[in-house]
Amino acid sequence: MDAIENAAYVSVGRACGFAGLGVFCLMFGLSFDPALAARTGGGLCLLVTLILGGYAWWAPLRPYQRTETWLMIPEDQRPPADVAQQIVGETLRGTYVWFARQAGLIAIVLLVASAALQIFDHLR
Repeated sequence: MDAIENAAYVSVGRACGFAGLGVFCLMFGLSFDPALAARTGGGLCLLVTLILGGYAWWAPLRPYQRTETWLMIPEDQRPPADVAQQIVGETLRGTYVWFARQAGLIAIVLLVASAALQIFDHLR
């Protein structure tokens, strides 16, 4: 089970890392206006959260042989075919939910920072 969880974490984490890199690059490009950069980053992180939530919803139904997680598991540690769909699907669902929560927290922080920066800018 640890091999499946590790493979799911690496697979989903890598995808989230690339999404985070894209969000960071866009925020860096908007750094001339920090409030706009934070608001854009927060909105995109909310989008990532929704996408991960959708993936979590469909993970138990997606054929396990077509997942990157299944390909990453060493053949000697793969579960039998009769239970593999349930195990891989539920593991991926839990992993997607965990990453969605993290992305949601980052979105909240960025949106609160954006509001604070806008208030601070109006007070000046």
